[in-house]
Amino acid sequence: MNKLNSICVFCGSSEGNNTAIISEAFFLGKKLAQQEIALVYGAARIGIMGHVAKGALAHKGKVIGVIPEFLKLKELIHQGLSELITTNNMHERKMKMHELSDGFITLPGGFGTLEELFEIITWSQLGLHQKPIGLLNIGGFYDSLLALLENMVRRGFLKMENYELLIVDDDIDRLLEKMRAFKPVQVPKWLKLDRT
Repeated sequence: MNKLNSICVFCGSSEGNNTAIISEAFFLGKKLAQQEIALVYGAARIGIMGHVAKGALAHKGKVIGVIPEFLKLKELIHQGLSELITTNNMHERKMKMHELSDGFITLPGGFGTLEELFEIITWSQLGLHQKPIGLLNIGGFYDSLLALLENMVRRGFLKMENYELLIVDDDIDRLLEKMRAFKPVQVPKWLKLDRT
């Protein structure tokens, strides 16, 4: 079983227009706090990000915000964080979030959320880490994305074993259990290439 002492959550800095997503974000923060799992996230008090942090902090959870210097001028930073870490740029931010986390969960969001998800899953595919990566598919938000990934598998651009690096569920408790039970692929794709 994977020990999940800390989880990095990728999600939108906007709230979107679905109250169910907002409620689930708060509930995820609450669940992490109740299970004594530290939340690592992008440090904002706005959007879905802010609701996850509020859920954790309202239930006495540890919340670590990581933000690049240039975004401190644009985003509204949560003032009640357990710890705030400032990085020089976005690349350092992602490296720091990875370093601090035992696993990752993606909630609904936009371009930035997808970029974070796909970078961390690519790192896993390349064998750079073996941490579980969860996708909380609230209300079918990511159904179209999952259909695209399945199409990539059918058309030979994505191996099934790499598709399965993404742990998907629409229930927080089940997702956390699947992440704890996750067994990583032992040999990365690029090591299997025939070099003869």
